[in-house]
Amino acid sequence: MTNAEQFEQVKEVLDKLRPFLLRDGGDCELIDVEDGVVKLRLLGACGSCPSSTITLKAGIERALLEEVPGIVEVEQVF
Repeated sequence: MTNAEQFEQVKEVLDKLRPFLLRDGGDCELIDVEDGVVKLRLLGACGSCPSSTITLKAGIERALLEEVPGIVEVEQVF
């Protein structure tokens, strides 16, 4: 799978997760997908929330690892 194909699949998964982030006053922006590493920026309340690492790793990363072949990690970009 190419980086472009992964990028599109990651966008689709993030679109499914977005309502949960928005409900808590946050959001995320997909920056890049390269070599299985997804780079995200957490926005709004998620950007400054003390639980943002849990949201990123236990929520977003887990969903992407399960649903997008070849994804190995999610990194937060500030």
